[in-house]
Amino acid sequence: MKSFLLIGIGRYAHYLCRELANLGNEVVIADIDEAKMDDLLDCVVAAKIGDCTRREVLATFGVNNYDACFVCMGSNFQNSLQVTDLLKEMGARRVISRATTDIHAKFLLRSGADEVIFPDRDMSERLAVRVSNDSVFDYFELSEDLAIYEISAPHRWIGRTIGEVNVRAKYNVSILAFKKNGRMQAMPTPNHVFVEDEHLMVLGKKEDIERLV
Repeated sequence: MKSFLLIGIGRYAHYLCRELANLGNEVVIADIDEAKMDDLLDCVVAAKIGDCTRREVLATFGVNNYDACFVCMGSNFQNSLQVTDLLKEMGARRVISRATTDIHAKFLLRSGADEVIFPDRDMSERLAVRVSNDSVFDYFELSEDLAIYEISAPHRWIGRTIGEVNVRAKYNVSILAFKKNGRMQAMPTPNHVFVEDEHLMVLGKKEDIERLV
């Protein structure tokens, strides 16, 4: 179990808070507006009211006691920079800040953020990739070049084994797992036979996977 501090309780923070709590973590939330936190009181260990851009307010939180502090106020450029900077100055172990633009992200990193996330952009990219190809069911970007795709097994592979298709050498992708009827099996052997209605989790360069599908 880990402990997390979420600052700035908007829509994104609501989802993040509940997911962290559902995974058994201790979550503390903070916002200047008490009403924004009311519906999360059932899943957090504490809700703190105050202006987190003020050092004296953050000083009461014990920010260095949390495994990570999330700055979720991405829509307010100045406030997110100020809170990120204060958290690092006050000894926060890890600061993860939300950004809305590349420029915002650049300044957050300069302010000390250990990680910057783009939840809206990342979700839009995943959705765009998924709906643009009927053979793609999900998409996880690992870097500018690498990604994991959930794809349907190409028709030309059906009835053949991974070894027979020679997937890694011929297509330059690695099959991490396969899924059928909602059940997933990781690290398939070269003897695995591709079947109809099977989804594959493949890792590789985006251009190689896109060429495959």
